[in-house]
Amino acid sequence: MKILLTGATGYIAKRLLPVLAEAGHTLVCCVRDKKRFHYAPEYAAQVQVIEVDFLQPASLAAIPNDIDAAYYLIHSMTTTTGDFSQLEQQSAENFVQRLEETNAKQIIFLSGIVNDDHLSKHLRSRKNVESILAGGKIPLTTLRAGIIIGSGSASFEIIRDLVEKLPVMVAPRWLETRCQPIAIRNVIQYLAGVLLHAGTFNQSFDIGGPDILTFKQMLLQFAEVRKLRRFILTVPVMTPHLSSYWLYFVTSTNFSLATNLVHSMKNEVVCKPSPLPELVPLSLIPYKQAVALAFDKIEQNQVLSSWTDALTSPTLYNGIAAHITPPSMGCFTDMQKVPVQNPEVALEHIFSIGGKRGWYYADWLWSIRGALDKMLGGTGLQRGRKNADTIQAGETLDFWRVLVADKANKRLLLYAEMKLPGEAWLEFRITNGNELVQTATFRPLGVLGRLYWYCSLPFHLFIFSGMAHAIAGGSTKRP
Repeated sequence: MKILLTGATGYIAKRLLPVLAEAGHTLVCCVRDKKRFHYAPEYAAQVQVIEVDFLQPASLAAIPNDIDAAYYLIHSMTTTTGDFSQLEQQSAENFVQRLEETNAKQIIFLSGIVNDDHLSKHLRSRKNVESILAGGKIPLTTLRAGIIIGSGSASFEIIRDLVEKLPVMVAPRWLETRCQPIAIRNVIQYLAGVLLHAGTFNQSFDIGGPDILTFKQMLLQFAEVRKLRRFILTVPVMTPHLSSYWLYFVTSTNFSLATNLVHSMKNEVVCKPSPLPELVPLSLIPYKQAVALAFDKIEQNQVLSSWTDALTSPTLYNGIAAHITPPSMGCFTDMQKVPVQNPEVALEHIFSIGGKRGWYYADWLWSIRGALDKMLGGTGLQRGRKNADTIQAGETLDFWRVLVADKANKRLLLYAEMKLPGEAWLEFRITNGNELVQTATFRPLGVLGRLYWYCSLPFHLFIFSGMAHAIAGGSTKRP
């Protein structure tokens, strides 16, 4: 069968793709930018990639007519521009209009559990999208999930940050809200299991794991799996706004996502009984086992997708191709050229940079810059990197976005997503076989941008020179 997979660069779709491909389906993957979409080479014969922006109806003409079913996995909650609910409504309307012109026999939508009487803006938007999809002529199957637990999921990474960073938590009252977490493995099994299953047409199903827990219990059980002792005190005086800042500064979320999550966490997300277990029978994974499985993937460096893969910089919404060549006119640059002792070792250092490994020189200064970025409303350094040794274009690397990760041609190019009065690139190349060329490029925005560069210049000279020599010399010792 030919299946349309929307949101193909997102957390869920990247997990679903190999499952559908291994089942023998042909996949048409919708992405905004082909250059930041990657999949295993063994699926090349089954995957067709098209560039589609669901906010631009004309681009939907690229969707072929001969598809059998479509997964709608588009989400705008992490956007930092515009009203995400309006964006989600517009995307859904454009999607339905185009899909009704195709041969599709089913739409499958992953939504949130919406059983509370007073829903958050996020859950109201999810419910509205479901209504739009259901209003079309094509049968809709909706799976409604609450907290999804898996390596790289937003929920998992937030819980991980809180548990591993805070031995004692003074937390908001919403930690007493009940939820029914589900393992990412079960979510993917359900998504694959309902595909063209006539018994699921024009129905919605709540999906959850076997455990009903409060958020507080989730944190404490997570700590048990990690063999950590944690103490949590809930207080009634922390407003949603303060709670959002609490999540934002402690975890790797951006403030927009933190705000939407806090409001959603006040809603109880417990499943209503449904016939789905009989229609798609599977073994549900308990919460603590789901956490352990997630860490197995992290330790084996096999994290397939991360919530941070979603683009956050409005500058890059139209694709990364225009930024692959850093500008030169009107820019400040710092270029370091250092002889390389061992090109292979230096190349490994380049492609392992950031995350837990750090930046090889004056990491304490990088940490200060990350903290300042958080205070200014930026991403900070907490996003880290998805895998310790491999990286691909489109992924996040601390407060950078990877534009080029070409190991064969010995080039890594990063684009800054920190708060800056301008734009910044950081590029690493090994040229002539034995020379590291490390170039920092900054395109200032107005007078403030120029002042920023000159004020930062002493630190840049110190950091960039030390980093280049550490990489080229094969040393990763930090002062």
